[in-house]
Amino acid sequence: MRNAFAFLAGGLFGAGLMISGMTDTRKVQGWLDVFGNWDPTLAFVMGGAIIPMFIAWRVAARRQYALLGDAMPPPPSTQVGRNLVLGSVMFGMGWGLVGLCPGPAIASLSYGGFEGLVFLASMLVGMGAMPTIRGWLDRPAPAQ
Repeated sequence: MRNAFAFLAGGLFGAGLMISGMTDTRKVQGWLDVFGNWDPTLAFVMGGAIIPMFIAWRVAARRQYALLGDAMPPPPSTQVGRNLVLGSVMFGMGWGLVGLCPGPAIASLSYGGFEGLVFLASMLVGMGAMPTIRGWLDRPAPAQ
């Protein structure tokens, strides 16, 4: 049952990405070009995601168990730290340079061409390298 819901949610998410234009790199880069030919239409996509998630987080905070019976996970940390800042910067750089983030990159595989494959491969290499990099960052500084 869990796999069926995951498949349904993934398909719905991918369809939403396609319909909203999030898999079109020109549309995403147009959103980010606030001092040029700015395209504000992705603000509706953002609002369409933020509003339901705000409601979902409020409902989830009052529940002890998920709909499929598992215990609800603890709420995420609200602390801003080095990992959050570095991850946000890296995500933003990739999104701004290429116009894709992980979800749309996977959704655009069917028509993204060679460039889409290069981006996806680079993204996967970065994800694979992150545990090692995080280990280096989390190591205590040598005593002087």
